[in-house]
Amino acid sequence: MSSQSAPTIVLVHGAFADAASWAPVTELLLAQGYRVLAPPVANRSLVADAAYISSFVAQIDGPVLLAGHSYGGAVITVAGVADNVVGLVYVAGYVLAIGESLGELQGQFSDSELAAHLVYTPYPIDGGEPGTDVSVEIEAFPEVFAGGLDPAKARVLAVSQRPLAAAAFSEPASDAAWQTKPAWGIVSGADHTINPEVERFGYKRAGLRRVVEIDGPHLVMQTHPAEVAAFITDAIAELA
Repeated sequence: MSSQSAPTIVLVHGAFADAASWAPVTELLLAQGYRVLAPPVANRSLVADAAYISSFVAQIDGPVLLAGHSYGGAVITVAGVADNVVGLVYVAGYVLAIGESLGELQGQFSDSELAAHLVYTPYPIDGGEPGTDVSVEIEAFPEVFAGGLDPAKARVLAVSQRPLAAAAFSEPASDAAWQTKPAWGIVSGADHTINPEVERFGYKRAGLRRVVEIDGPHLVMQTHPAEVAAFITDAIAELA
């Protein structure tokens, strides 16, 4: 399948990051002629974030391949049931079952280093009780979230992180697109944000078509962009 006839690739970021976390992969895919979109995710609610991505995808003309990193994996698990989604790629991502929450999946495994370095702060909700934002301690961020990156860049990411609302951890997945759509997965073997066993378990349970393990950190798209981009384009070739 040529890049011009391939599905549009939609890159979905995770918690504590934004669409720029995909930038090195985005650059490579665009250079190869693929149609790529990297929308913002509010990180307010799994239900609302998945609904937004589903709506975003539905407005794209033609087939779509969804790629989700970290929490973005949970988002594409739900949003991927959109009619024009033809495949899913998980990158150090959460693969939820129907009725399962992030907290329930993670709770089956030992905590990663991230767990000891989370910060909880209130944020206002119009007409309701304040919500709770979850972010990563700025001092710990370079090691537990942005390991392997240039320290100066990691410090910038630490002070510009996008928090995840605590509510998103307990919301159950209403759908599991991997049940009806082909899916592929990358495990970050040196991940200090998500226990790699969480990734391996989710991928195996979902019966992904192909799983590779990269000896890289959580932000493997930043440290190994060529491998991640190639994995995505290989998935597109398999769809053909």
